[in-house]
Amino acid sequence: MLTREELIEYSDEARKNYLEHISIDCVVFGFHEGQMKVLLLKNIGEEKWYLPGGFVLKREPIEMAANRILKERTGLDQIFLQQFHVFGDPDRSKVHNDMYDGMLPPEKNWFSGRFLTIGYYALVDFFEVTPQADRFSELCGWRDMDDMPKLELDHELIFKTALDTLRLQLNYQPIGYNLMPKEFTMPELQKLYETILDKKLDRRNFQRRILGFGILNRAEQPRKGGAHKAPYLYSFDLEGYKHALTEGFKGGW
Repeated sequence: MLTREELIEYSDEARKNYLEHISIDCVVFGFHEGQMKVLLLKNIGEEKWYLPGGFVLKREPIEMAANRILKERTGLDQIFLQQFHVFGDPDRSKVHNDMYDGMLPPEKNWFSGRFLTIGYYALVDFFEVTPQADRFSELCGWRDMDDMPKLELDHELIFKTALDTLRLQLNYQPIGYNLMPKEFTMPELQKLYETILDKKLDRRNFQRRILGFGILNRAEQPRKGGAHKAPYLYSFDLEGYKHALTEGFKGGW
């Protein structure tokens, strides 16, 4: 939690640089060892967890603001970002208001106003991310999606809405290029889809459908070593993948 002096300094700085009443909150998904991961921030000296987010500079386009905020938290530039919802409940900032109540007059406290927040989700390569905490947090790190802590403000709702949107996307667009390594097996890709959807998929049907989309290339030789019947390695056909993102495909999982 900020001290009074830090709150004054931050509020003056924010009022000078940022648009009032607009924020951005991001749900960053990664995939590692068969688990979907979510990037979270832990408050300094408290067991309070948040999604990474920030504010929009006065002369900054919204998309550039989202990329800047994510670069500050992940070290990555040009992340796959999808805007998915605007959250505007009148009481969504009440926790912040209560936290700093009495430290400054409301008109001086940047956090005391009502903020509409624009939700983005990001799909990133787990191994490429270098998590970075912000001035309010002591930790920025990955949490398993099935072992999430309680999130403050309305960040639980933002996370669940992002996940629902990602699941819906699987029905009409490919997922995986930003989450999987360069080469992977069909069971590894199926595990990603099952983890996102939270359900088992039939192996043969999954392979038939995913190959039918024309977004994968198969290596000439199976993966070396391991089991007697080594699985083939696949990679994404970038041209086919981009076409599927644009044109979409029909059907659900």
